Amino acid sequence: MKINKIFNYILILGGLALAFSSCDPQVVDGPQLGPKPSADQLSFSIAQGEDEFHPVITNTSSITGIAKWDFGNGNKGTGESVTPYYPLSGKYTVTMTLYTSGGSASVTKEYSQDVTDYSYFQDPAIIALSGGVDNLNGKTWVADSLAQGHYGVGPAGSDGTTWWSAAPMDKSGFGAYDDELNFKLNGFVVIYTNHGKSFVKSYQSGVSFYSNPVDAGGDLTVDYTPEPGTWSISTENGKQYLIMNGPTPIFPTFDVGAVDGKYEILNISENKLELVTTGGDGNAWHYLLIPKGYVKPTVKWDLNVAAGADANTFDISLANVDIPSGISISQVTYDFGDGSDPVTVSDYTQSVSHTYMRQGTYTVTATLEANEQQVKTSTVDVAQNSPDYVPFQPNVMVMYNDFSEVQMEPVLGQDCSVEIVPNPSKIYPNKSAYVAHYSKSNQQWANAYMQLPAGYRFDLRTVHTFQIMVYGKAGQDVLLKLENTDMGGNAWQTGVELHYTIQSDNTWEIATFDFAGAATADLSWDPGLAPLMSSDVTTDDRYSNDYYNVVRIMLNPGNDAGDFDFYFDELQGPSVEGIKSAQF
Repeated sequence: MKINKIFNYILILGGLALAFSSCDPQVVDGPQLGPKPSADQLSFSIAQGEDEFHPVITNTSSITGIAKWDFGNGNKGTGESVTPYYPLSGKYTVTMTLYTSGGSASVTKEYSQDVTDYSYFQDPAIIALSGGVDNLNGKTWVADSLAQGHYGVGPAGSDGTTWWSAAPMDKSGFGAYDDELNFKLNGFVVIYTNHGKSFVKSYQSGVSFYSNPVDAGGDLTVDYTPEPGTWSISTENGKQYLIMNGPTPIFPTFDVGAVDGKYEILNISENKLELVTTGGDGNAWHYLLIPKGYVKPTVKWDLNVAAGADANTFDISLANVDIPSGISISQVTYDFGDGSDPVTVSDYTQSVSHTYMRQGTYTVTATLEANEQQVKTSTVDVAQNSPDYVPFQPNVMVMYNDFSEVQMEPVLGQDCSVEIVPNPSKIYPNKSAYVAHYSKSNQQWANAYMQLPAGYRFDLRTVHTFQIMVYGKAGQDVLLKLENTDMGGNAWQTGVELHYTIQSDNTWEIATFDFAGAATADLSWDPGLAPLMSSDVTTDDRYSNDYYNVVRIMLNPGNDAGDFDFYFDELQGPSVEGIKSAQF
């Protein structure tokens, strides 16, 4: 075994002589705002560092600029003073390129490293990343696509998950999840395999190696053929960094323009690689990778729903929890399925209690966050309303839509947008989780409408009041209109309508439309327009029953100059009855 390891070290050292040889840096001249610097104005020093493997290289040029470095060992850096790591003996050509307002110039110096740091090969991070000296074929890593946060972004200096954390398989189909990174200790070679396509940030579209950019959810999928490069691991100020560079870009399955190809190692073990880097946008970008073919152990658990203190209360918890070694549960989120806010606990052993106000069957959903996200559900049968439940809807009013729990028929939009959105002000008198948002642009008669199922009509004889909750700008006109769609394109002629003016800005208020005494439109000026007319649709047998089947809601009707929007909820109205069989 020792003979094999010695042989492997010889192969590695031989390969490193090539892998860490100097290369010509790419120099891009900046805007010509002043005289271009010349090489004789540039200089730098190489001094002994804290040990014989970490020299201190300092810019000593006579002019001011931004110094970028190529250390001749496959690694790069930026700054006035840098401390590269040379663990292997050999001669290295160090190149400094100084960028000024007038352009750039470069100067080189040869650095001789006389000793080898053999402990470098025993670094646990080196062994975990490459498989060690016994694995001459190297070790291959892929994106941990099933884990929450396998990609992420946050402010500079963070772990890169504050602003966005990719959900499992969030970037499917964009050319990232089949990419592979193979790290060989022999020669410190890294081979990036992407099957011809790569996933990159949109600001990386100008990279000359990329072609045929295609939109990928705001980022890009590009055609790209990478070449092998080199890698190393360095320690700076107590932090370890993975550095990857080559003749073409190399990155851990998602190119964010990592500065100097440098990634801080947040966590590394045999089966996990967690990185963060400063991207080309200055933000912190997060990565999670696992070895190719590795199947992660998962937490085993059951969702337990038990009867609580009364008939409407249930205690919800995890049961039979089995956590594999090396895995921890970060949090559990419970959604009770009744429109109330979910509850998140960091202690997975904690039980939560929830009281359902209304009778019905609900789906409880538990989302467990560990090394990957797991979701389980269970149903709850609530036999009766809670004694504390006070219905907003009177028992005699059966036409109803609250967009969170009960929906007799969907509310659709005609010449406008009607979307179900989170409640913008979840306080009394409207604590619903979701409401309807109406918006129109340059349309006079844009309307949200709810049409009864075929064969059903409103009965206005006993109860003739419609109500909705509204939330918008004071002074806006909300119109509610009833029509008979049997008239097709002439349905508007059959209508009866009432108006409500919103009283306060951005406050939920109840708009009531009482059709007692409401008359149909007077179209007597053209008898051909309307076959029927009435002075009170609630007492006229032609209109009061078996007639109206659609309710329309308009905002600022007749006004087509500009954009208008408001929110509404708890749409309710009179009894709904089946029409006479002869009319089917």
